[in-house]
Amino acid sequence: MAVTRIGLLGGSFDPIHLAHVALARAARRELELDEVQLVPAANPWQRAPLLASPDHRLAMIQLAIAGESGLSINTEEIERGGQTYTLDTVQALPEGPHYVWLLGADQLANFCTWRGWREIVQRVQLAVAVRPGASLTPPAPLQALLREQDRALLTLPFEPMAVSATEIRQRLARGEPTAGLLPEAVAQYIDRHGLYREPAGT
Repeated sequence: MAVTRIGLLGGSFDPIHLAHVALARAARRELELDEVQLVPAANPWQRAPLLASPDHRLAMIQLAIAGESGLSINTEEIERGGQTYTLDTVQALPEGPHYVWLLGADQLANFCTWRGWREIVQRVQLAVAVRPGASLTPPAPLQALLREQDRALLTLPFEPMAVSATEIRQRLARGEPTAGLLPEAVAQYIDRHGLYREPAGT
């Protein structure tokens, strides 16, 4: 019996946007994954506090992936609460499937600052997607560990999309349009609940 291949796409999803969905789709197709699970963070330790509540972010993700074959939500980090560390998440994964952790090139660049990054590499395979203006060269310590463990860093062919949640929040705070940036159902949800209307900062 073939081993199930599951992709894991972590993020704040504050809010989820079209590039997130496109990346999940591309990963499932190009990496031949049975499923891609979107893993919303509870409280990411390397960034500013999130603006939308966990319930709102979960609702928006559900709307964004409705009808998308092979995409689902992994609520492990939301349910655990507190500071979000990828190490805790991969330690909690059920045994059996082969897991692939999906990264943007910007995340790859600072991967070796993550708590327990060496153990993360032992538990999941890393796949990196192209992001605008970012290098695909892994940090030297990661290169050395992958070589030592004879593990491959997968490359995910992905047409870069110049979409960022920061820009979306700023546009919403200023009352500007977000056409072409958000799934329509997500845009309607944000409008209905009045999310991100306060100044979003940087």
